[in-house]
Amino acid sequence: MIERALTGDRRYWGWIIALLGVITVGSLFYLRQLTVGLTITGLSRDVTWGFYIAQFTFMVGVAASAVMVVLPYYLHDFKVFGRIAILGEFLAIGSVVMCVLFITVDLGQPTRLFNMFLHPSPRSILFWDTVVLSGYLLLNALIAHQTLKAEDQGTAVPGWVKPIIYLSIPWAISIHTVTAFIYQGLAARPYWMTAILAPRFLASAFASGPALLILICLVLRRTTRFDAGEKAIQKLATIVTYAMLANLFFVLMEVFTAVYSGIPEHVAHFQYLFLGLDGHGELVPWMWAGLALAIAALAILLRPSVRSQTTWLAVACVAVVISVWIEKGLGMIVAGFNPSPLGHVTRYVPSAPEVLIGLGVYGIGALIVTLLYKTALSVRGEVA
Repeated sequence: MIERALTGDRRYWGWIIALLGVITVGSLFYLRQLTVGLTITGLSRDVTWGFYIAQFTFMVGVAASAVMVVLPYYLHDFKVFGRIAILGEFLAIGSVVMCVLFITVDLGQPTRLFNMFLHPSPRSILFWDTVVLSGYLLLNALIAHQTLKAEDQGTAVPGWVKPIIYLSIPWAISIHTVTAFIYQGLAARPYWMTAILAPRFLASAFASGPALLILICLVLRRTTRFDAGEKAIQKLATIVTYAMLANLFFVLMEVFTAVYSGIPEHVAHFQYLFLGLDGHGELVPWMWAGLALAIAALAILLRPSVRSQTTWLAVACVAVVISVWIEKGLGMIVAGFNPSPLGHVTRYVPSAPEVLIGLGVYGIGALIVTLLYKTALSVRGEVA
């Protein structure tokens, strides 16, 4: 079926060529990183995780969010999501691939990745994160392939696929929960060592993922004959609304606990993010912008008469994705290292090669999702 992705109009091939250009630039800088090491990045002895791991954290959330489409459709027989269930599964596949690539480029030497399989340690949370990510990728690939194959042949989905679908639902929750455990288990990092981190990760994931899926559906509506249906899009918008409310509530709970308790080690991290600390305020404008976007998105989403309008819904979804990306793709990782256990603040700004390598990884993910979507829409006869 994948051969269907090799045909398309001028716009389709223009998009493919643009993605290949981004991937090529990122690959060239990655080859440079392999040669000279991580010195070309903004990382240092005190800030050992940065842009790469932050993007990994964000994309794990996007991958996990596919459950918000799969669960209602398969478990509760919510037929409205029938047309977009496979789109969510394909988005999860591309997202998991990006997660693995972000970890790989962060290692410096990719051969070190094999050590987790050559010398597995069940006591390592990172080992279990590798297990759940690879398992989730396999589950989604198998489910999507069998579903699309049955649709192409006009037959019913094999019965043995149903248990795998049910297994993928808790598995989706596990990938972001285990990711949160990686940070929560570090006792010397007060900003991460909180029991609410995993629920906070899941809430932000269930907001940003469906919001991104809504934007994809709106783009496909304009560029192809595919239409997810207004009821499905509005139901996704409702999910985004409640998830975003929960995410903002969890963040405010963390701020209250830190500020009201007055424990310096907890307050300092929020001070660094929103007010600056010891003359370091690189993230301050970003964090306030993210908070403003979150509030603006909720102001739109909480009014059904407004979010029912396509333009305003698109604006709200863009605001949700950007605000969650700022929170998890910029602030979450860096704030965990600043200030250090000794109270020292180390300036961290992603270098240009670091950003371009990251964009290359995003380009690979976008290319995978594009090819998968093209195949699915071609099977359904909905390509313009």
